[in-house]
Amino acid sequence: MDNALLVLNAGSSSLKFALYRVEGEAEFALRYRGIVEEIGGASRLRVSAAPAADECIDAPVAVRDHNAAITALLDWLDPKLDGLHLIAAGHRVVHGGADHAAPVRVDADILAQLERLVPIDPLHQPHNLAGIRALMQARPKLPQIACFDTAFHRHMPELAQRFALPAEIAAAGVRRYGFHGLSYQYIADVLPDYLGPVADGRVIVAHLGNGASLCAMHARKSIDTTMSFTPLDGLTMGTRCGAIDPAIPLYLMRERNMDIEAVSDLLHRRSGLLGLSGLSSDMRQLLASDRPEARLAVEHFVYHVAQGIGALSMALGGLDALVFTAGIGEHAAPVRAQICARAAWLGLELDAEANAAHGPCISAAHSRLSAWVIPTDEERIIARQAHALATA
Repeated sequence: MDNALLVLNAGSSSLKFALYRVEGEAEFALRYRGIVEEIGGASRLRVSAAPAADECIDAPVAVRDHNAAITALLDWLDPKLDGLHLIAAGHRVVHGGADHAAPVRVDADILAQLERLVPIDPLHQPHNLAGIRALMQARPKLPQIACFDTAFHRHMPELAQRFALPAEIAAAGVRRYGFHGLSYQYIADVLPDYLGPVADGRVIVAHLGNGASLCAMHARKSIDTTMSFTPLDGLTMGTRCGAIDPAIPLYLMRERNMDIEAVSDLLHRRSGLLGLSGLSSDMRQLLASDRPEARLAVEHFVYHVAQGIGALSMALGGLDALVFTAGIGEHAAPVRAQICARAAWLGLELDAEANAAHGPCISAAHSRLSAWVIPTDEERIIARQAHALATA
C-alpha cells in the first residue's frame, strides 16, 4: 500500500486541500487539489485537479463551519484513497512566532502556543488553527504537522529582525518575522534548476499576488524581507496598505474617531490596489481598465516593488538575479515589464518576447543580471515538510 499526505490551508471562509501520493523520500505525485469554499454560506466543493477528468467536480455542500468542511472533504476523499494510506496532514500556518523555525507536530501544547499569536495575525492565524482542530477531531490518530510561513526568515540577521524599539518590547516578541516563507522555501529549493551556480548568489524573489512581498536571499537563505511583524507591512497589496507612517492609525483614531476594528478593516480590507483604484483588488481588472485610478493603482504597486528591490539590493551588496513568482508575478507580463524597466539602473535588460511568453528566463542575453519567472508550489513544500517530520 502506498503512502499519502493531505495538505490543508484553512482560511476564514474556505478550506483548500491537496492530496499527494508519496513516491520517494522527497518525491510526491499530486492526486487531487481543490477547495471547500464559502463556508457558512452557499458552500461548494470544487476539485480542480484529479487523475481523471470526470473526478473534477463543482458541487454544493452544506457546511456551516470548519468542522463541517473537514467532514464534507473526508466524506468525498475517503473513497478516493483506494490503496493509499494517509500518514499525515500538513497544515499551512501563517505565524510560528519566535519559537518555531521548522515544522512541528501539533499537540495541545503547540496549539496553545500558536493561539497566543492570534493577536499578531488575526486575519489568518485563527482560521489556520480552526482547520487543525477540525481535522484533529475528525481523525484524532492522524499526525498533524504545522508548517509555518515565518520559519524561512527566522535566521535573518538580527539587524533585519529588530525594530528601533526598547529591548523589552523586542523581548516580548515585537520583531520583523517575515511571511510567504513556504513559497520562498520552494523557490530556494528549485533555484539551482534554473539559475545553476548563480542560485547561491545574491537573489531577490518577488512573491507578487493579492498578498505581496520581496525576499533577499544569499546562499538561498533569507537575508531580509519586506513584510515584518504582520503580513500588513511592506509592498502595496490587493486590499492591504503595505508600509505606512505608523502615526496614521493614531491620527485616524484621534481625529476621525475610528476605533481599532474600523482602522484594522481599513488597513487590511479597504486599502491597497482596491483603495487606490476604487475599482478592484484584482490586477487583471486594473490592467484592463482605462480609468486613471486603475492606472495609479498599478503604478503605485510597481513603484513600491521596484523601491523594495533597490533597498534589498543594498542589503545584499548587489544583485545577481531577480525572480518573479505567485499570481501577479507569474502571469502579469505588463507588471513585470514595468518593474524591470525601473530596475534598469541595476543592469537589468528585459527580453520583451520572453516576458510575453512568461519565461522562464525573461532577461536579455546581454543583461548584467538575470530575471526569471518561476511558478511557486507551497502545497508541495508543505507535503515535503510534513513527510519528513511524520517519518522521522
